[in-house]
Amino acid sequence: MKKIIFILLVLGYTELSAKKVIIKMASLAPEGSFWHGMLIEIGQQWKIATDGQVILRIYPGGVVGDERDMIRKIRIGQLHAAAVSTEGLHEINPDVYVFALPMVYDNYDDVEWMRSQMAERLQTGMKNNGFELLTWADVGWVHHFSTKPIIYPEDLKQLKHFTWAGDYRAAELWKKGGFRPVPLASIDIMPGFQTGLIESVSTTPIFALAQQLFGIADYMLDIKWGLLTGALIVDNRTWEKITPSYQEVMTSIAKEVIGSKNEIIRYGGGEKAISAMEEYGLKVHRHTPEELQVWKDFIKSWEKDIRGGYVPTELYDTVQEIMSRKPH
Repeated sequence: MKKIIFILLVLGYTELSAKKVIIKMASLAPEGSFWHGMLIEIGQQWKIATDGQVILRIYPGGVVGDERDMIRKIRIGQLHAAAVSTEGLHEINPDVYVFALPMVYDNYDDVEWMRSQMAERLQTGMKNNGFELLTWADVGWVHHFSTKPIIYPEDLKQLKHFTWAGDYRAAELWKKGGFRPVPLASIDIMPGFQTGLIESVSTTPIFALAQQLFGIADYMLDIKWGLLTGALIVDNRTWEKITPSYQEVMTSIAKEVIGSKNEIIRYGGGEKAISAMEEYGLKVHRHTPEELQVWKDFIKSWEKDIRGGYVPTELYDTVQEIMSRKPH
């Protein structure tokens, strides 16, 4: 009798250990978009690599809400993972603000340098707050799109400008800079333009193209205002249900799939999106060196509100120190 009970227990444990892990992953990436396709590819490879034990279910296009909603729903167990930008990542680890500072990075070499120097701090911060960061993902350079021409900071200050709802520090920073922030969820950007609630937004060309924003916001200033970076994150509770060997191969797959598309995102996607929108009426102002200097001077004057306000003093100074010793 004892032997039978033991066998039943073993069989029960085996069945339990072989139970599929379903990962519900949310993203703002529109269905059918380039990023959505990458997530589908990752899910397909995860299923094969884990012998069908890990299933990825993707909820694209903001159907579960904005990025802050995604993080909240992961924390209460309604979701398990997300492909999010710096906006959502801020909710997990405020150190991600290093990638949200305006006009700090001139190129992707600068970005890679910062990631390499901050990697351990960012990864540890994510883990301590309940998330596993599988890989970074480039989204693209942020430009100003607007319903009226923008050349100088004073032009942008005249417009009602989109900011992420819930990011009170960002809204306050824009106000202190003399701008007119209007907090909205990202899924409300197009309705905001249609109703006149907003007149400008800082976003990537690929997003503007995918959302057809350029039909209303038909002006773009070709200045790299900032960087929109993203990451694939998984709730630690879900991640720990997966055997370590599968964790390793899943992380490797995520890095490989996204890494293989980096060149397209970095050096093709943005410019191709701009060209495509120009064919349909987008008017792009390509700045002169003198105009660019005006923007840099403005950012310098704004530093008193950014350092210690929008970004903690220690973090801001760390960014400046890291960039100052970047190899040339």
